[in-house]
Amino acid sequence: MSDAAVPIVASSATTARAAALDLTIATRESRLALWQAEHVRDRLQRLGHRVRLLGMTTRGDQILDRALSKVGGKGLFVKELEVALEEGRADLAVHSLKDVPMALPDGFRLACVMAREDPRDAWVSPHAADLADLPAGAVVGTSSLRRVVLLREAFQRLGRADVRIEPLRGNLDTRLRKLDEGQYHAIVLAAAGLRRLGLQDRIRRVFAPHEMLPAAGQGALGIEIRVERADVAEALAPLADWATWAAVTAERAVSRALGGSCSVPLAAHATWLEAAPAAAGDVRRLHIAAAWGEPEGAGPLLRAEAEAAVGDLAAAEAAGRSVAERLIVQGARVVAAG
Repeated sequence: MSDAAVPIVASSATTARAAALDLTIATRESRLALWQAEHVRDRLQRLGHRVRLLGMTTRGDQILDRALSKVGGKGLFVKELEVALEEGRADLAVHSLKDVPMALPDGFRLACVMAREDPRDAWVSPHAADLADLPAGAVVGTSSLRRVVLLREAFQRLGRADVRIEPLRGNLDTRLRKLDEGQYHAIVLAAAGLRRLGLQDRIRRVFAPHEMLPAAGQGALGIEIRVERADVAEALAPLADWATWAAVTAERAVSRALGGSCSVPLAAHATWLEAAPAAAGDVRRLHIAAAWGEPEGAGPLLRAEAEAAVGDLAAAEAAGRSVAERLIVQGARVVAAG
């Protein structure tokens, strides 16, 4: 299912009409996931709704000894939450948008994308201020094939064939603990998660997008509901940020066109070239950059970019598809969704 369904856009009239609801938010139970759910809860409560949280443990949280690409992909983080929505135990689910599969199951949709935090990747290390400062034979940890390929390319440019890039699973606190225990010399994490938990002091440096191109949707929160819940969609409308929604729609379209699988290193990041649009219909220029690599690291990393005038989600999705097509022309393969 495409993300480009027309969202409900808040207006003063819409907000005034929206009846107070009793709402249950399904959420993973990691500290970061709970922060995100509590953030949405607090926003909804300020609008007059009554909100409680339903904490859940997903298979993605339970399987920590294997890469996501080997055990079912990002859907492992959302399936249990979707079951709670389907069974009526919850009314909405809050996700880190980068963890949401590119195709949602029938009966579900993204009802809201909130204003984006920092979309960039962060370098976290007690040993080195930057990649070049790592000691000989250093180990760098990451959970992402995208980051593996981009780091490998960066270390090749530095002539650092001695650095090993090793898998790193677990929630944010677990990853930091493994770093502090000495299992890694450095790790790469999403800057947004560190900032949301007040851990920005752990960041040694933030990578510019041209150095470490972010994942589609990174830094943004997406709220999923059942398609028939128009009342919940209306309640969520004041929380939506149009500029973020359009940008991540373009990013996710790149990934969806290439299969939307976490088993392939794929990055996609969109930025507004003019003042960000405040609402649908405000046409602005959007720049989309993407990178694609082979799962085993064979062959060069492919890159593509484009600019487009975007005033609605359909135009954003078309812009993303055009970038994906440029990657395909260069040799990128469409793979089965993970």
